[in-house]
Amino acid sequence: MNEQNRTDIKVIFALTMLHFAGDFYSSFVNPLLPVFMEKFGLSLAQVGLIAGIMRMLAFVVQPGVGYFADRYRSRIFILGGPLLSIVFIALVGWAPSFPVLLLFVAIGSIGTAMFHPSIAGMIAGYAGRHLGLSLSIFNMGGTLAFGLGPLFIAYIVGRWGLEASPWTAIPGLAVMVLLFKVVPAPLGEGLRGEGFLHAVRAAVGEMWKSVVLIWVVMVLRAFVTQSFLAFIPVLYAREGHTLISIGFVLSIFTVAGTVSGVVAGHLSDRIGYKPIYYVSLILATPSLLLMLFLNGIWVYVSSTLAGFFMFATLPLGLVMAQKLAPRGKSMVSSLMMGLAVGTGGMMTPFVGSLADLFSIRTVLYGLAFIPFASIVIVYFFPEKKLREQPLVG
Repeated sequence: MNEQNRTDIKVIFALTMLHFAGDFYSSFVNPLLPVFMEKFGLSLAQVGLIAGIMRMLAFVVQPGVGYFADRYRSRIFILGGPLLSIVFIALVGWAPSFPVLLLFVAIGSIGTAMFHPSIAGMIAGYAGRHLGLSLSIFNMGGTLAFGLGPLFIAYIVGRWGLEASPWTAIPGLAVMVLLFKVVPAPLGEGLRGEGFLHAVRAAVGEMWKSVVLIWVVMVLRAFVTQSFLAFIPVLYAREGHTLISIGFVLSIFTVAGTVSGVVAGHLSDRIGYKPIYYVSLILATPSLLLMLFLNGIWVYVSSTLAGFFMFATLPLGLVMAQKLAPRGKSMVSSLMMGLAVGTGGMMTPFVGSLADLFSIRTVLYGLAFIPFASIVIVYFFPEKKLREQPLVG
């Protein structure tokens, strides 16, 4: 096997661990929203503002970060970003007021934006001929973090109170010391001399219409997912669920997505992309509805199904975009994982305002039908073109 086709397992594992470390702390915010709501007397619109700011700064600014990451070969993005997330998200327990809470969440979210484009763009350079599987494993690191993080912080806060959250930064800082010795500097991708807008055009290329279609579906998926992750904890808290129970619901929702992402990445290398999109999006709608209407132990079953189908297509959008884009994988990664997820998440304050007017259950009921409706867009994906493109980064 030649060097180009060889998968560097050590680097892929290190980048996946870095992804896990950064996202583990970012996942603390959603399960703590009912606690923040009680401590500061927040409305649903303010709860949505927390989620919206977190998503906007963590994801929408990623294209700009991706641009600089392509221009400068520095580890400040891939190591400095997780450090900000670890420190400032852990500090939310000591926030004395709502504005300070927003500040801590904002700084931690900026840290998230710093490292995602660079490490996502690096995967292709070390994946060899297993790009689909490697990106799915990389995505698994982040999704697994969002699965385990809520359960971890719910247990800590449920047992020792919100004031104990800063101490959770200790294991994260220890992991970062180890990763500092292993993670390589990112490679440049030929966009150093380009301006930002020209770099975006160069990254997307002639297939920009297809990339936009993929991006729109990813925005809709993110909008529904982030709305459920933000307001299901509040809804369940009002219905008598404990903080640990809520953390477990969020955990199994995203852990199921970890499994489905890897399965979808593996299957996409064999059967293509559109069949996976059709099945997952069609089944996502009834699964989300079950989360709203089932009680008792069935809440966990429905959460597992909903997470499995909602997250299945997340790594596929990234793979498809990187195959269609001729240059600038960090830039394209930031558009798909950053701007798409952030744009969807930014709409959560609007969802919160609607929930204040009507009810959380009513609004989420309407949102559950969006995945099914988005299959119309999937029909226009360039499946033939995607299958013809090689998987080599």
